Amino acid sequence: MQTLTATDLTKTYGEKVLLDHVSFLIREGDRIGLIGTNGTGKTTLLNILAGEEPLDSGAITKPNDYRISYLKQQPELPADLSVMDAVITGDNPAFKTIKAYENVLQQYTAHPEDQKLMDRYMKLDEQMTQQDAWNVDTDVKTILTQLHITDLNQKIGQMSGGQQKRVGLAQVLIEQPDLLIMDEPTNHLDFDSIAWLEDYLAKYKGALLVVTHDRYFLDRVSNQIFELDHGNLGIFAGNYEQYVTEKAEQVQTASEEAHKQQQLYKQELAWMHAGAKARTTKQKGRINHFNELKKNLPKKEQTQSVEIEVGQTRLGKKVIELKDVTLNLGSHPILDDFSLLVQANDRIGITGENGAGKTSLLNVIAGKLPVDSGVVSIGETVNMAYYTQMSEEMNPDQRVIQYLQEAGEEVVSKNGTHISVTQLLEQFLFPRSMHGTLIRKLSGGEKRRLYLLKLLMQQPNVLLLDEPTNDLDIGTLTILENYLQQFNGTVITVSHDRYFLDKVADKLLIFDGNAQIERFSGRLTDYLNQAAPSSASKKTTSAPKEKTAHEAPVEQKPAKKTKRTYAEDLEYKKIEPEMEQLDQTIQNLKQQMAATAGTDYTKLGDLQQQIDTLNKQLDDKMNRWDYLSQFDD
Repeated sequence: MQTLTATDLTKTYGEKVLLDHVSFLIREGDRIGLIGTNGTGKTTLLNILAGEEPLDSGAITKPNDYRISYLKQQPELPADLSVMDAVITGDNPAFKTIKAYENVLQQYTAHPEDQKLMDRYMKLDEQMTQQDAWNVDTDVKTILTQLHITDLNQKIGQMSGGQQKRVGLAQVLIEQPDLLIMDEPTNHLDFDSIAWLEDYLAKYKGALLVVTHDRYFLDRVSNQIFELDHGNLGIFAGNYEQYVTEKAEQVQTASEEAHKQQQLYKQELAWMHAGAKARTTKQKGRINHFNELKKNLPKKEQTQSVEIEVGQTRLGKKVIELKDVTLNLGSHPILDDFSLLVQANDRIGITGENGAGKTSLLNVIAGKLPVDSGVVSIGETVNMAYYTQMSEEMNPDQRVIQYLQEAGEEVVSKNGTHISVTQLLEQFLFPRSMHGTLIRKLSGGEKRRLYLLKLLMQQPNVLLLDEPTNDLDIGTLTILENYLQQFNGTVITVSHDRYFLDKVADKLLIFDGNAQIERFSGRLTDYLNQAAPSSASKKTTSAPKEKTAHEAPVEQKPAKKTKRTYAEDLEYKKIEPEMEQLDQTIQNLKQQMAATAGTDYTKLGDLQQQIDTLNKQLDDKMNRWDYLSQFDD
């Protein structure tokens, strides 16, 4: 079994510690998702493992024949190479034979009468068979087809950034390395390509290390999660869902421990305030203990949560209306007699084919792109903020706090309190030590987070978001999603992220290309499930212009339950006193543990076991109470 071993990896960037004596193993068959807040060093760790960035100290050991392939966020492909040549760049003898065969085939097709070309073609045809290169050639073309790259002779320099990313993905997949490293592989992929990639990686024999914001993808391909946080690496068994469960339990335990430490600190603080008489030389050890407690108290900046408490201005009834709008970009039709009424509190997700005009629609709404015909009307009370794919130009020599101060010194929160720029930065995971940091020292993700914060400081009531998940870490996305769910305004977002759209959008515009736009009421998952044919007999020759989640046939369901039964009513009346009794018993056992501490470890173990059992019973009763309480008396 091929194994990579990392021992005591240390890496700093200026004053920031990215890796602090980190150790781990990557075994054959491991499917590792690497997560962490922007700026914690995820891409740096990938670069180190790929041999593209040096360590300060530590060691990486692996077998001599161990091969690593690395898909960067922006692949570095020679502009003058064709797609096929770029994909099969490498030392594999089969790659060289395929290149030569494709080249001579092109020449021989143009000049079939040339005997030398014919002889060369026949020789290479035989080599293709000997080296099993036919299968490799087929695999390359299959992968490219699944990634919607069809012109294999197109030059890399003529392709868009998204197309180049897909060529880079095909390149690392075909190499079949021992360790496949991928940084945001789902960026620029359509839904069917993502589904295909998930299936492909499920059958992959080597190890996988992936950084991605796509939580559905992460959940389906990973069997381990690495969490990078302030230079430390947490390792969790299982997929993303299992990680979330275990992390929640860890946070709960840490919260309880922090509470205990705070209580102990308060007791010591009271003793320190008692006066000099209590602090004789005999108490020197206790003073030292107090100072140690104070030093080790949990620090606010260590948390990995983001809070967004910025309020927004009132939004009137009229928001946005597009009426009979037509737009063509060159020879490409984007909108054709298109009408759309956007109302207050709408949550609209825009998705579909790459290059079909999704961003163009946002630009039309934002007034950045004029239409060929039709009317675009914006309500008088609309205060719009537009989070574009490319951040505004930032002065690299400007400091973080100065950048925000350009938008204002403070904002008003939802409850009317004033929040300073310093407090906002801390809420957005910029600790005070970073407020004076030059913008050029921030990571790409940190710059995007800062850009988002500046937009929210404008307190908009209409948010336009263009592919926000491409640059934000999962932690920031989670809180942004929660914020959008509570946002008292209108949200229109372009995204390919299934998880994000499921959480923030209940109306969809699906761009199919050539100004064909489907409308769908419901979640993206509902749309994808409905769009995927379950059998050949269900195929239709033409799709309706507008679909809704309710059009699919559904099973007859029994009438919704509204009242408790007589037995449930009796149970409901007894359950609260039972929960109180369990809670009191648990508190008594904890007091016994405190009295026994350090004297009888066997008894401590028994008491802890009793507490765990009672906590489980309390949780079960709490869940039952929650269920019963939803019905009428």
